[in-house]
Amino acid sequence: MTLKDKTCVPCRGGTPPMNLGEANENLASVPEWVLTDDATRIERNFKFKNFVEANQFVNRIGEIAETEGHHPDISFGWGYARIVFLTHVINGLHENDFIMAAKVDALV
Repeated sequence: MTLKDKTCVPCRGGTPPMNLGEANENLASVPEWVLTDDATRIERNFKFKNFVEANQFVNRIGEIAETEGHHPDISFGWGYARIVFLTHVINGLHENDFIMAAKVDALV
C-alpha cells in the first residue's frame, strides 16, 4: 500500500518521533519534500499562477486534513503555498506526516 492510500492514525504522547534514518527512508516516498529543523518537520513549497489557485489548493488540503485528523501549518499568498508537517504531540515526525505529504502531492 502506498502512503497516499493509507489513513492517518491518532498519535498519542509517548510515541517517539522518527529518527533521522527513519525520516530519510520515508522521505524517499515524497521526494519533493525537505526535512527541516533537525528532521523534526517536512515542508514543501508550491507555486501557482495567482492567488485564487493557491487559495483553492490550500482549501483542498484543509479538507483532507479534516478527514484525516492531521493538520499542517500552511502559509500562502499570491502564487505560492508553503506546507509544513510535523506531529506536535511528539515534537517530531510520525508516519502521519508522510501520509499527508503524499496526499498533498496527489493534488498536483
